[in-house]
Amino acid sequence: MNFLKKENYTKYIILFILTFLTCTMAGAQWAYKDYLEVTNWQYGLTYAILILTFLSVHEFGHYFAARHHKVHTTLPYYIPFPVPILLNFGTFGAVIRIKQPIPSKKALFDIGITGPIAGYIVSVIFLIIGFIFLPTKADILAIHPEYITQFGGNIPDTGLHFGNTLLFSFLSKILVPNGHFIPPMNELYHFPFLNVGWFGLFVTTMNLLPIGQLDGGHILYSMFGSKIHLKVAKTTMWILIILGSIGSVNEVYYFMQQPFTSDFMLSIQSLVLDNLGPIYTKYPILQEFWSGWLLWALIGKFFIKLPHPIAQHEEPISKQRMMLGWFALFMLISSFSINAIFFR
Repeated sequence: MNFLKKENYTKYIILFILTFLTCTMAGAQWAYKDYLEVTNWQYGLTYAILILTFLSVHEFGHYFAARHHKVHTTLPYYIPFPVPILLNFGTFGAVIRIKQPIPSKKALFDIGITGPIAGYIVSVIFLIIGFIFLPTKADILAIHPEYITQFGGNIPDTGLHFGNTLLFSFLSKILVPNGHFIPPMNELYHFPFLNVGWFGLFVTTMNLLPIGQLDGGHILYSMFGSKIHLKVAKTTMWILIILGSIGSVNEVYYFMQQPFTSDFMLSIQSLVLDNLGPIYTKYPILQEFWSGWLLWALIGKFFIKLPHPIAQHEEPISKQRMMLGWFALFMLISSFSINAIFFR
């Protein structure tokens, strides 16, 4: 293809190197090392390699599907996260830019689904490896010696948590012998294969949401057309708003549990805790909702946009592709977590 010969690779290489650097630093930070000390970057290399492998497999899935359909597209742009200040994944992900209208539903479907399927498979492989070679409780206590002095060797259920998913739970049950130690969800991120495997499911969820021109939007539009796509997109947006709004109330609830001295804040604290406490006692699952879903709903509504553009050729896709489309729904359900990332 002629456009490949004219491509300037410098920007892609620079962005990849920068993203590898920030991911290496993030990996060192996940290991609770000083990421500003270059000698500690060795502790982040495995994490950086794994997360960039996942992103590359996902984006090149899109890329090669686009090439197959002779659709002009860029190589992946890797997006580095600035030098880590708080715990983060070291990257905002990667994207490709499609530089021409996608000609048919078939091409749209293939380009939309190949990335999530490829990334999903890699995530499953990483999780399988992570569960086969599980860390021990002693490994966590070595990272957190304060757990010995402050909690008698017990692991507190506090701090940053990754939300559980159906697939993560299923793999842990079939791969880990009964009684064997499994790192809790608030310590998972110290271990690269489990961390990146979970991250891959999280990214798969985000991409497969049936909104606008997200991968899930491409797939849904190709399967059922614009009318059903828009109805499902609106329904999805409202579900995210509800989940995120409950999550935002949770943030207020936990904030109000800290000690206050002013009479005004004490009165607000009493109002919030007295009203929400009994509700959370009766329905504890409400405390698990992630406030980030609200932000994602707003991004979908105002930036991604809910409707999907009409394809140039709207011939129906094949039965085989329809089956793959239903598999995409399975990937979304098995990867989805109502609480995603939260603090406790």
